[in-house]
Amino acid sequence: MNELLEKITGWLGAAASWAVWAAAAAGAIVVLWFVWKAVGKRGSTASSPSDELTIDVMRLGTEGPPPTSPRLEFYNLPVRLALIVMAPAGRVRDLPPIPQWGDLYDAIVPGLSAVVAAHRPKICRWPAQPSARGFAHLFFQHVRLPGQSGKGTPWSSAAGMMKVEGQTVLVGMVFRTAEPSAHGQEVIESEEHWLRILRVV
Repeated sequence: MNELLEKITGWLGAAASWAVWAAAAAGAIVVLWFVWKAVGKRGSTASSPSDELTIDVMRLGTEGPPPTSPRLEFYNLPVRLALIVMAPAGRVRDLPPIPQWGDLYDAIVPGLSAVVAAHRPKICRWPAQPSARGFAHLFFQHVRLPGQSGKGTPWSSAAGMMKVEGQTVLVGMVFRTAEPSAHGQEVIESEEHWLRILRVV
């Protein structure tokens, strides 16, 4: 009888140990599941590549055009170049590193590289875009100007295409005047269009 009781007690002890182990394993699985869900949820709320393109114009400074040369004019109004964004178009080769963009600036408007050096705008490189109009839309969407697309404020912008050695490059710029103006957003339809709206003096 005692031997039987000892066997039963042993079985119960083994079963209890197995139950404890199983409960611990189940608990670990539950904890891992919650951790996985939390990480997945945090990842899903992280900023998308599109969100990373957004630029707050109000953080580009409140200064107007510098009083010294070189001077940049947008429709004959002196402006400060506050931002310049470039992106390759379509499947063309990638742009050179930002420190080598001097030739690209001067291809847009002669003397613009000197303006960039003097005005020290924020410079950004965006991923390739399929078309000039699509890039302009994306630029205006992510670089929003105050007021009615900048009209009636010191802020204005332009975005579109230019070409360097046969390669299409997409360009967006933001300007700030000393006083509010009637200019807003300008879509650049051709490389000659830049020369009609911008002048370095």
